[in-house]
Amino acid sequence: MSMQQRRPLASIRFWLTLIFPSCPGASSALAQGPQSTPSTLAPVTTPAHEIFGLSLFVLLITGTIFVVVGGLLAYALIKFRARNDEDAQHEPAQVYGSLQVELAWTVIPVLIVVVLFLTTARIIFAIQDAPRPKSALEVTVVGHQFWWEFRYPTLGIVTANELHIPVSSGRQPTSTYLKLLSADVDHSFWVPQLGGKTDLIPNHPNEMWLDPRTPGLYLGQCAQFCGVEHAKMLLRVYVDTPQQFDAWVKNQQKPGAQDAAVAAGRRIFETEACMNCHTVTGTAAKGTFGPDLTHLMSRATIASGAADNTPANLRAWIRDPNQFKPGALMPAMQLSDQQIDQLVAYLTTLH
Repeated sequence: MSMQQRRPLASIRFWLTLIFPSCPGASSALAQGPQSTPSTLAPVTTPAHEIFGLSLFVLLITGTIFVVVGGLLAYALIKFRARNDEDAQHEPAQVYGSLQVELAWTVIPVLIVVVLFLTTARIIFAIQDAPRPKSALEVTVVGHQFWWEFRYPTLGIVTANELHIPVSSGRQPTSTYLKLLSADVDHSFWVPQLGGKTDLIPNHPNEMWLDPRTPGLYLGQCAQFCGVEHAKMLLRVYVDTPQQFDAWVKNQQKPGAQDAAVAAGRRIFETEACMNCHTVTGTAAKGTFGPDLTHLMSRATIASGAADNTPANLRAWIRDPNQFKPGALMPAMQLSDQQIDQLVAYLTTLH
């Protein structure tokens, strides 16, 4: 099966896991651990719990309405069915208006709508107006066609597609506040287990916050159609223990590798078009149009989750990005096989 055939299947399975989180076929496509299957039914943050509770409340009310209306309809169908030819010839008693019934079917729906409105408004304001702790971690999220940029202003870290945040516990509560920006068109940040989707709109910053209680990997994706490769603008959020997060931060704050054994590959990177779009700290590459590659090999995937981060996939990506993401904005580099091998050898040192 070709790469083009496999990726649409993965996208289909991703959406299946949102609807049927217990489906083995759906979860096996993406599962990396017990917390990795995307599902709105397994919230692990305060905002997600609030939204989940609201959804159960709405389901209770609408389910009750369904049962009552369905029950009355079934009763009418059985009670007033024609039993024989004689009954069929007689018209049933006609009732012309009932003030009590008309008041009931007007007042009760209005009250239900008011209750749902007030409950939803309370949840929205409780999430949006939550006080921000001074110790909160701040991350700026920038949506691009078709990848994610993550900036940690207080830590001096810039990375892509894979967000690392610390776990929050009762003894050490830690919140992460995301400032959501767009570099081009509308995008939407959505990791079902961590919170409701929030749009990234050009020239209109949005915010959301997370306080995940369980370490693990959580998958999501852009939930706002943003172009031809919208379905492959995937998200990976790693909720780390304090020790894991500190180790990740220290590694990300290091400059890019300076391995003399791959000097030829680095020279290709700095003299070809790569440096115009990408940054590698400690080199002449300062481009900002594409993802920061300083610690490329610390990520599990490339192309915003479209493929595993392996030397073979890197080689194929550099040769022809359209093999993974038709319509990707990165051009084919038109390098020789030897140049690609040297460039990949250099990139694989960027841990």
